Amino acid sequence: MRRQGTEQRLSSGVPPHPGRRSSNEQSQGTSPAAGAARAIGAGAQTGDAGVSNRTVVGSVQPRPRSALRAVAVPSEHGGWGLTAEPVLLGLLVAPSVSGALLGAGALVAFLARTPLKLVLVDRWRHRRFPRTVLASRLAAGELALLALLMATVAIRTGWGWWAPLGAAVPLVAVEMWFDMRSRSRRLVPELCGAIGIASVASAIARAGGASWAVSLGLWAVLSARSVTALPFVRAQVLRLKGRQAQTAGVAVAGAVAIALVVGGWSAGLVPLAPVIALVALVIWGLWSLRRPPPSVAVLGASQVVLGLAVVLVTAIAVRPW
Repeated sequence: MRRQGTEQRLSSGVPPHPGRRSSNEQSQGTSPAAGAARAIGAGAQTGDAGVSNRTVVGSVQPRPRSALRAVAVPSEHGGWGLTAEPVLLGLLVAPSVSGALLGAGALVAFLARTPLKLVLVDRWRHRRFPRTVLASRLAAGELALLALLMATVAIRTGWGWWAPLGAAVPLVAVEMWFDMRSRSRRLVPELCGAIGIASVASAIARAGGASWAVSLGLWAVLSARSVTALPFVRAQVLRLKGRQAQTAGVAVAGAVAIALVVGGWSAGLVPLAPVIALVALVIWGLWSLRRPPPSVAVLGASQVVLGLAVVLVTAIAVRPW
């Protein structure tokens, strides 16, 4: 009778003694759940018939990123704002068709950096993937479009706008040097890239007929904005990760930013209003570091709003409406 009952339990899939592991499980030292997990892992590794590569029911699998999107879309979300701010400021101060073309060129250059960085990284590491070919073709097309836009501006306006961009080339070169070595997340390349792209405001203003004093003042204001914003954002991200941030570094960056705009104001390049705005921005940043850090979404949105505020204050002060 006991043997028949055991056979009935085995045929129905019920262990012969509920609550007690079988001798096989005891010898392996695993629970039924661990055994199932091991079986799933074995199926994923072997792919033998009878063991499928299926995922656990109810698990959410992320969508694979398309190859084109991976090499074409920048992953630096803050880069969009740092690119848009100088374009907007330059066009507000000295609007022109040539300036709009330069703004489009700045956007193309920002997009071209992503595939170009992938190509440089792969060549630096002496490797070649299908993504390398795709990134090379995409970068070549975007750089060709950039050259076409620059040539169009030169035909329409001459070369008086080129000097600020030429002065920014060493900064961009430093950024690409770090990119090639997969170190683009460090502070130095981020600052070089942000200050370099800020030169677009000066170039757009020059293309629109603004004076050299006004054009250089725009570059100084946006450079100061980047110098104080990037260390602050990095500190807040560290705090969100539960790590201690160096507020002294943020304070030093704020002092450098204030010194930059005050020097521009003393030289007659920067109006007083953006100087006051940058001082208030530095004070607000130091105060924010004494409070709980906001979420990443709130942090990003606040930087967009603050950047737009600096742009509008500077544009109104330079070109009264």
